Amino acid sequence: MSRIIEKIAWFVDDQDGVTAIEYGLIAALIAIGIVGALTTVGTDLKTVFNTVADDLDSIVATI
Repeated sequence: MSRIIEKIAWFVDDQDGVTAIEYGLIAALIAIGIVGALTTVGTDLKTVFNTVADDLDSIVATI
């Protein structure tokens, strides 16, 4: 019986994989932040290029 308790205590105290999991979670959060930022910038950039294209079309139409 005490051997089972020792194994359970060892399992609970084992910290070998915890750091790797923490780094994985941090990397995932950073990736989510980058994707969110690039999506916002991409949408704004598309709006800028569409505005420039529309302005150029109207300038060319007046020539």
